Amino acid sequence: MLVGWGGNNGSTLMAGVIANREGISWVTKDKVQQANYFGSLTQASTCRIGSFNGEEIHAPFKSLLPMVDPNDIVFGGWDINNMNLADAMARAKVLDIDLQKQLRPYMQGMIPLPGIYDPDFIAANQGERANNVIKGSKKEQVQKIIQDIRDFKSKTKVDQVVVLWTANTERYSDVIVGLNDTKETLFASLERNESEISPSTLYGLACVQENVPFINGSPQNTFVPGLIDLAITKNSIIAGDDFKSGQTKMKSVLVDFLVGAGLKPTSIVSYNHLGNNDGMNLSAPQTFRSKEISKSNVVDDMVASNAILYEPGEHPDHVVVIKYVPYVGDSKRAMDEYTSEIFMGGKNTLVIHNTCEDSLLAAPLILDLVLLAELCTRIQLKKEGEGKFHSFHPVASILSYLTKAPLVPPGTPVVNALAKQRAMLENIMRACVGLAPENNMTLEYK
Repeated sequence: MLVGWGGNNGSTLMAGVIANREGISWVTKDKVQQANYFGSLTQASTCRIGSFNGEEIHAPFKSLLPMVDPNDIVFGGWDINNMNLADAMARAKVLDIDLQKQLRPYMQGMIPLPGIYDPDFIAANQGERANNVIKGSKKEQVQKIIQDIRDFKSKTKVDQVVVLWTANTERYSDVIVGLNDTKETLFASLERNESEISPSTLYGLACVQENVPFINGSPQNTFVPGLIDLAITKNSIIAGDDFKSGQTKMKSVLVDFLVGAGLKPTSIVSYNHLGNNDGMNLSAPQTFRSKEISKSNVVDDMVASNAILYEPGEHPDHVVVIKYVPYVGDSKRAMDEYTSEIFMGGKNTLVIHNTCEDSLLAAPLILDLVLLAELCTRIQLKKEGEGKFHSFHPVASILSYLTKAPLVPPGTPVVNALAKQRAMLENIMRACVGLAPENNMTLEYK
């Protein structure tokens, strides 16, 4: 179930899954295009599983463990706008017209459930879309989401529900002692209908109480301490924050390379402009601040890893700019300049121009997050000598490869370097089938 099902990401993912399931092809100006899952870790990447006669053997990532097939996913969700998914797809202007025409019969009957709308947490320019909202107090809104989840599960007969937030970026919530710092204060605040509980936190509260995995795909601090406290107590999976799809993914690779090579990044300037509804919402300073934080923290662990290059507390100048330019639509432009100090006082500057088809990059990540979250509910482990198996920690850092600002258990180091994040996920999958962790030593050839 997607929060923001009728948005660009939700409608694009829905269209992509249907197109793959039905084997749809369509005409572009270049060729006849076949539906695919390019950009999906689970559906379009491989893992090395060993070598034979001097040749590396790779297998599809999705084949390592029994994973849900995308064709078996039943979709539903909420949106503050009542537009059906076919019209939402047309409004998004992401997919080719020929494909949209073929998908319309499948999607025009899909209508989102009313969603939680609080104009204090998103840009004022979103108000005109809000015609499909849940009324009542915040406690009543949580109860309505809980009932929606129960009704969805009962109606569809699915084995597992996963809820993912792909709605608007919210402003940061204030974290205040006595308001949301523990599960008890958070529930007490809910009873008092406190204004500082965000819609995304309300969805999180509903999911944790129902033991339904909840993933935050936006940069705001949905997981206030009280909600994390509740998730740990209930052993209910939560994960986030913010899809890592374009500019930040490149940054988590490049800075890791530079620092690992002994070069010292001293200035990182990232500029974006985009014209979709996400860009429109981010034009408000309070929502942009949430995005700025999630994009800025991505280099922290890589800088901290090299005390030869950086003094304690030293950090590169790091600036992030996002502008709303309606004409470019979903085709986001990301321009980055990396300046590093090199040998004997020299300087090296790298400049990257990245045209990111925003929703076409995000949609496969949503699919991966849902599939891997579901998989996490079925994996158990124990230390040597322990009597009982137990599940992963409910704060699912295993999903950090797919998020800009990984949510980790209290006291756990945050790893942003992309290669390390993928290695963690891949090695856990290998362990589940009895393969040793991949260490790339290749001692057999030395």
